Amino acid sequence: MIEPVTATLQFLGAAGTVTGSMHLVTVGDRRILLDCGLFQGWKELRARNWDRRLADPRDIHAVLLSHAHIDHSGYLPLLARQGFRGPIYCTAGTADLLDVVLPDAAHLQEEEADRANRKGYSQHKPALPLYTVEDAQSALRLMERCSYDREFSVASGVTALMRPAGHILGSATVELQLDGVRLVYSGDLGRYDRPILPDPEPVPAADVLLLESTYGDRAHASGAEADLIRIVRDAADHGGTILVPAFAVDRTQELLWMLRRLEAAARVPTLPVYIDSPMAIEVTDIYRRHPEEVDAEMARALASGDRPLTPGNLHIARTEQESRAINAVRGPAIIISSSGMATGGRILYHLAQRLPDSRTTVLFVGFQAAGTRGRALEEGATELTMFGQTIPVRAHVERIDALSAHADTGEILRW
Repeated sequence: MIEPVTATLQFLGAAGTVTGSMHLVTVGDRRILLDCGLFQGWKELRARNWDRRLADPRDIHAVLLSHAHIDHSGYLPLLARQGFRGPIYCTAGTADLLDVVLPDAAHLQEEEADRANRKGYSQHKPALPLYTVEDAQSALRLMERCSYDREFSVASGVTALMRPAGHILGSATVELQLDGVRLVYSGDLGRYDRPILPDPEPVPAADVLLLESTYGDRAHASGAEADLIRIVRDAADHGGTILVPAFAVDRTQELLWMLRRLEAAARVPTLPVYIDSPMAIEVTDIYRRHPEEVDAEMARALASGDRPLTPGNLHIARTEQESRAINAVRGPAIIISSSGMATGGRILYHLAQRLPDSRTTVLFVGFQAAGTRGRALEEGATELTMFGQTIPVRAHVERIDALSAHADTGEILRW
C-alpha cells in the first residue's frame, strides 16, 4: 500500500503583519518557498530581518516569486548568501524589475551600515549590512523567467502556473499542483479596470487558497481622475508647484499615464513634468519593454508609438546636477520624486525648498506609514525637520486615495 504524502504550509512572514511575505510549502522531501520578502515598517519589525527564518536554505528546492516589491522579494540576497542555489521562478517583468530593486536595496543596506559606523550608533562593532550588492547579484543569477499561463515543473511531482495578478508589472498569482492537491497563492492582488495592467485573472477552484487581505475590510474611494484634474488646474491657475512623493514602481508610471491621457483630451493644461528619481526612470523604461505583460490598451499604444507614459512636456533628471537644476523651476510645474513616504531620496530636497511656499501642493498618491514625514504632513504638521533644519510647512497637502494597487473587499471577493 502506498502511503499518502504529507504536505505542510508554514508561514514565515506576513502573518500578523503586512510585510515579510515568505511561505514554506513542504511535500515529502520537497521544500518550496512562495515569496521571500523583507519585513518593513517600525524598527522592531525590521529587526526581524536579522533572524534566521530557515534552518538551512540549501534544502529549499525552489522559490516562486509573485512580484518584485521588496516585502515579497527583498530577502532573496540573504537567502543566496546563506547557501540557497536553486531556481527563483518569476515572470520576465518581475525579473527585470528585480535587476533594479535588489541592488538598490543592497546599496541602501551598505549605506546604512557605513553611516552607523561613522556615527557610532550601532549595537554591533562594526555595523554590517543585512546583505551586500554582491549578494543581490548572486540572487539575480538564480532567476528563471516564466510566461503567464504556461505550466512548468518545479520539483518531482510539483508543477506551477502563473497568471496575471494586476498589482504591478509582472505580478502573478501562483497555482501549485502538489501530488494532486491544488494550492493557489494570490501574492498581492491588483485592481480591476486600472490603467496599464491587466485585470487579475481568475483561477479555477483550489483545494487550498492562500489569499492576501491588505484591504480586505474596506472599499477604496473612487474619483482619482477628477481629483487629479482639479489639483493640476488649480496649480496652473495659481502658478504653484505640485510635489508628488511617489513610489518608483507602478505609482509613477500610473501618474504619467493619467497625465498623458488627460492632456490628450484637453482636460488639463500641459505643465512641465519632472521625473526626479533614477529608479523610477529605469522602471518606466522596463514597463515600456514588456507589452506582453500590460493590458490591451497599453500594448496597442506602445505598438503604435503613442508614448503613453510620456506627458507632453516631460523632463528627466538622472544626475544630481539635473536634480539640482529643478530648484530653479518656478511654477506651475509637477515634480514626481521618491521616496513615496518622504523617508529619503531626492523628494526631501524639493520639500525642504518648497514647503515654505503657500503656492506649493504636496500630493500623496499612496499609503503613508506611521512615523514617516509623509504621515506627518497628512496629519497637518506645521513644520518638519530635514537636513538638521526646521522647515515651516505652508504648502497645501492633498491626497488621492483611489490609486491603491491592492484589491479591496469587493475586488477580492470578485476574484
